[in-house]
Amino acid sequence: MSNRIHPTAVVGAGVELGDRNVIGPFSVVIGPCRIGDDNWIGPHVTIGTPAEHRDGPHPVGWDDELAGAGVWVGDRNRIREYVTVHQGTEHETRIGDDCYLLSRSHAGHDVRVDDDVTLACSVQLGGHSRVWSHATLGLGALVHQRCAIGPGAMVGMGAAVRGEVAPFTVSVGSPARTVAMNEVGLRRLGCPVVTGPAELSDVDLPDDVAALLKLWKDREKV
Repeated sequence: MSNRIHPTAVVGAGVELGDRNVIGPFSVVIGPCRIGDDNWIGPHVTIGTPAEHRDGPHPVGWDDELAGAGVWVGDRNRIREYVTVHQGTEHETRIGDDCYLLSRSHAGHDVRVDDDVTLACSVQLGGHSRVWSHATLGLGALVHQRCAIGPGAMVGMGAAVRGEVAPFTVSVGSPARTVAMNEVGLRRLGCPVVTGPAELSDVDLPDDVAALLKLWKDREKV
């Protein structure tokens, strides 16, 4: 099945599109970029513009000039109006599957957003940061470059993250601090509710959640 691309949208050279994608009015998608299947990309979205480096290349991507490590977008994402996703520099910027990026949210260069992540309106992800699967970031949350949001974590509106946020915790404030466990997130994934992050290793978890937490524990810190 073909993609639905509005006639005012710009899809540059080096963009690979899967099937059944929607690209709305006045959106710009610049290569190198790979977009999977069944994505809804709203009006005035920009994907693949250059990384924000003073001395980095700024190619005219909408006129088929290519530079940068690219952007990779998975399947079934909802990318709302005025969202921006920048090219990677050291590796491709990645948006996983089943994510919901609300209006004016931003993924900087080399960012990785894993599966089933929600970025509320105006969330800002600094370069090289990572948001692990099932995390939710509230209105206007700020994530400093090279920080990590753990699996299933909830970051409150207006919070400023300057380090790591542990899995399935709730963090609020500036700087962000942990105040509770994300009970809603745990229940949604079929997990028992616990009172602290350390207790997650002491309870029976669904296999997919246990595997995700093992990856978090074994990760290489940025």
